[in-house]
Amino acid sequence: MPLEILTIPCLKDNYAFLAHDAKSGETALIDAPEAGPILAALDEKGWKLTHVLLTHHHWDHVDGLPGILDRHKAQVIGAKADAQRLPPLDLAVSEGDSFTIGGEPVHVFDVSGHTVGHIAFHMPESLAVFTADSLMALGCGRLFEGTPEQMWESLSKLAALPPETMVYSGHEYTESNARFARTIEPDNPELISRIEAIARSRASNTPTVPSKLSLELATNPFLRAHLPELQRNLEMQGADPARVFAEVRARKDRF
Repeated sequence: MPLEILTIPCLKDNYAFLAHDAKSGETALIDAPEAGPILAALDEKGWKLTHVLLTHHHWDHVDGLPGILDRHKAQVIGAKADAQRLPPLDLAVSEGDSFTIGGEPVHVFDVSGHTVGHIAFHMPESLAVFTADSLMALGCGRLFEGTPEQMWESLSKLAALPPETMVYSGHEYTESNARFARTIEPDNPELISRIEAIARSRASNTPTVPSKLSLELATNPFLRAHLPELQRNLEMQGADPARVFAEVRARKDRF
């Protein structure tokens, strides 16, 4: 049975997620921006936290962990490659590793780019992938440490997942990402339709995260660098997709 997944707004524009298995009672937290909202959600649901999955070391994804662990003695899981910059880990994982939450396999992807050592967690039975600041709704994370080639490789891994997979990313950046995406593909009808839906969601203070991977493939310019229609818009027909991606990312950095 798929896990029940809860989206928790944190800080100014972060998201954390709880994934709960009713049968076993196991509950995983994906990232820990701040303790208060996460503890409140656990209390409201009556769930006991058993696992914490950390995607990367940035403060707005880990700073809430001490306060959470004061109340819940959970197993902390994170990237072996970044263990020196993460809070103390009970289980250090690398790409290709897997473990279980409530009997469901969780597969680890190396999605370096935003940081080196950033990982994503794929729960195939729940049709969920937790991508934090790698693949984001209509965007991708700024390349603070990795190269465009690394990030394109990381995004390509995620793009190959089943299209019905829901993408649980780490921030509510979708409106600003949409404005930028429109500058890259102004005539993309699915993007235009999505922008209208985003405006309605935000007007009612509804999160735009998660988003379906099929929608990202149709509208997110950072996943579309290999497509002729996007390359034509940039006058980069036939260019290597990693180079096209680098141009899109550079434009976003200046946007």
